[in-house]
This record gives sequence, structure tokens and C-alpha cells, in this order.
Amino acid sequence: MQLPSSDKLNIPSFSRLFDNKSECYKLFWFQAILTYVCEGQQEISYEDLIDEMIADAWYMVTEYHLNLGPNDTLEKAVNYISSVTGMLPSVKKQEILDWLKSCMDQNVIGFKRILSLNVPYRLQAPLLNEFKGGDWNCGTRELAERINRQERLIYYFIDVLGLKTRIRISETWMTYLVENQEILRGWIQYNMILYLQRRNPSVPGISDKLYPPQERKLDKVKKYWKLLAGIEEIHEIYSEGILTPGEISIDHFVPWSYVAHDEFWNLHPTTRSINSSKSNNLPDWDIYFPRFAALEYESYRMIWIYDRVHDEFRKCAREHLNNPEIEHRLYREGLTQPEFKNQLEGIVYPVWLSAKTCGFKSWEYTL
Repeated sequence: MQLPSSDKLNIPSFSRLFDNKSECYKLFWFQAILTYVCEGQQEISYEDLIDEMIADAWYMVTEYHLNLGPNDTLEKAVNYISSVTGMLPSVKKQEILDWLKSCMDQNVIGFKRILSLNVPYRLQAPLLNEFKGGDWNCGTRELAERINRQERLIYYFIDVLGLKTRIRISETWMTYLVENQEILRGWIQYNMILYLQRRNPSVPGISDKLYPPQERKLDKVKKYWKLLAGIEEIHEIYSEGILTPGEISIDHFVPWSYVAHDEFWNLHPTTRSINSSKSNNLPDWDIYFPRFAALEYESYRMIWIYDRVHDEFRKCAREHLNNPEIEHRLYREGLTQPEFKNQLEGIVYPVWLSAKTCGFKSWEYTL
């Protein structure tokens, strides 16, 4: 990806910032720097930057169950904080930052110290042309002093005091980062996607899982199921109760947090309270897939009986049915119920199983 040029800065070396990364820390560290710089801060503490890293990784780990690395300290920190605080995956970023700022938990402090060991120094390696292999083998205070003697770096170290250590962004780099912030955010996002795809090869929709979940538009699907519920009885698959048009809420059978799409074959009606209770968990396959398949077949059957249902289905399909092969397999005319169920299982089960492997919890409905 081509970065904006500068007569004053070494952009070719800067563009190699993320070339050598076995972990994700450089990406999150630089993203945190960019966030603070764009808020006008020139001096930033290690602790503030690491808190930002943890908050930025929160949704990826807790909501989307992404693997950040085989022994990743950032992922461990997020999981630990989630377990001791009970904060929801959907918690606001500022709440996470507020909690971290007042946190005295020694385990959390330990995670922060580990995260501060290498990345603050190693990030700028492409700009440290005079550094050889042995130059890195010294204590953090001496290493900071050696780096501080170099010219034209993004930042320098002041007050080397563990997590209270601060960095100071150089004036020239600060101007460059602020003026080109949107391009640089896209550059970070591009590198983050490449990194996460390597770590999560079977997970779909990585690009939609970098940030908190956005509100999804399912109005057409809701209108479709309301129409069906007004024509024939529609049984909700978790409680098995009859749904009325006024209480319909649309659920992703395999959670959106995993699939990151709103495909028609994964959507079905439930109630608001059950949808909230299920959250982003996986419905037990043996209990709920047979009911799900039966409900989806009733929908399929009605498509080919009622013209108005067929018309509403076509409206949904334009937005929520994006794979022509799946559309042909599931929604062509003339399928028997066993044929439809087998086709649906062949599409949904591999996705369900992959989500389970990634750590999504099994769920059963209870009154």
C-alpha cells in the first residue's frame, strides 16, 4: 500500500514498520499512538498506550473470538479482564479504558509489563539503520538511550520508569500523522486483516471484525417473516411457541459475531427476549437444527404457494442471498422436505462446527 510521501521524512523505511511481526503488538501499539496523536497529545505514557491496545483488542477477542496468536499476551489480558469484571463483549470502549485506568489487579499489571518489553523499541527498527543485532541486547533504559541518539525517528523516550515511561512524538512526524490519519488508519487496517487472516484461516468476514459490531438492517427479512406469520402458524424454534407478527425479532442461527453476514439461510424469527438471551452463543445442534430446518422448509414451501410471499422473498434475496449456488441449492422449486433439510445441513453445519471450534459457547433455551 502506497503511503503519502514527504521531503522531510524517511517514508520508504516507515512503510516497512509492520514487515517483521510474529505477534500483533506492533499493529496495536502504532494504532494507539495514532489515536493519541490525532487527539493532540505529543507525550504519551506506556500505560496509556497499552490500555488503548487492550481496549482496541476487546471486541476482536470477546465478541468475535479471534485468535491473536498462539501465546498472545494481549489476548490473555483481554480474556482475563473479561472473566474478572464480567464486562460484556459489547461494552463501550471508554468503560474499558476507565476500568483499566483505576485497575490495581497485579495480573493485569503483569500483562501490561510484558506488553511493554519489546514493542516500544522494536517498532522503529526499520528507521534504525545503524542498529545491528547486538545493539538490541541490553536493558530497556540503555536501549532507550541508544535509540534517543538516532535522528528523524517517530518518537523518543523520556522518563524511563517502567509503565510510567513516556514517549514524545517528534514535531515533523506528528504533523505527518495528523495530516494523513485516514490513509494511515486504512494502512493499519489492511495489515491487521492480513495478520488476522493468517491466524484465523477458517473464520469468515475478518474485515468486519476489527471494530465493535454495527447495527444491522434486517427490515426486509422481518417484514417477510411477519407476512408468513399472518398467513399460517409460525413456531419459534427455541421455545416452540407460536409467533405473532408483532413480536418477531430476527436471529442469526450461527451468530453474526462469527459469520459476519446477514444471509437469508442463516436467519429465522424469534422473540426479542429469546434473541437477547441467546446473544452470540451457538444453539445446540441436535436440539435446534431439526426445528430450524423444519421452519425454513415451511418458509420455502410458502414461497412456492403464495405469490405475495414469493414477491417478498425476492426482495429479501436481492440483499440477503448473495451466493447463486446456495440460492439454487436451497430455493429452487420442487424440493421435498428431506431434500431441503439435507441441502440446508450441508450449508449450515460446517459453519456451525467452525464457530464451535473457535470457542463460541453452546446454548439451550430455558424459561
